[in-house]
Amino acid sequence: MRKNRYEQQREAMVATQIEGRGVKDPRVLAAMRKIPRHIFVQEALWERAYDDHPLPIGEGQTISQPYMVAVMTEALKLKGEEKILEIGTGSGYQTAILAELSEQVFTIERIDLLTKMARRNLDRLGYTNVVFRTGDGTIGWQDQAPFDGILVTAGAPTVPRYLFEQLAENGRMVVPIGGMHGQELMLVRKKDGQPIKTRYFGCVFVPLIGKDGWKG
Repeated sequence: MRKNRYEQQREAMVATQIEGRGVKDPRVLAAMRKIPRHIFVQEALWERAYDDHPLPIGEGQTISQPYMVAVMTEALKLKGEEKILEIGTGSGYQTAILAELSEQVFTIERIDLLTKMARRNLDRLGYTNVVFRTGDGTIGWQDQAPFDGILVTAGAPTVPRYLFEQLAENGRMVVPIGGMHGQELMLVRKKDGQPIKTRYFGCVFVPLIGKDGWKG
């Protein structure tokens, strides 16, 4: 069967932007090839959906650059049995990648319009292993903790303490840490109850707003 242009664009995206820049996890690469990024942005932006940059999704928020999504996902080292917490659902693209690669995803978005948008997008793709909540993501989801992995798609001033408390022993959190206008992507592992940090590279995310983040 001949591939449509969006499938061709996804193949090119993975080959050049993701695999070509060092992402190796075959499950991550397969998920990025499978999930149609264009449905997570407005139709007027569909022709730019597989380009190497973030795109606006409304409400002052963005869908992350494909490479960033791949790097953050690969850092979690997902095998398929994990319970994941995502902070910052947005339009649901990163959520879909996580749903494809883990057993269950709990995702929190502070803007209800985006929660509803993401739910529609995930329903459209047939994912049934995602639980949505609108609220303050910085305080996490205590009654579902602990989580094997936590992925934060907004820039935090420090490692969010409530989220770290909800991370399982030997769990992994991926979070941008720094100022409101620029951060470093960090992997934070929990070992003997303590954070072990690994720096990746500089990045720019929208600020993490909430009780344990920046004040909105």
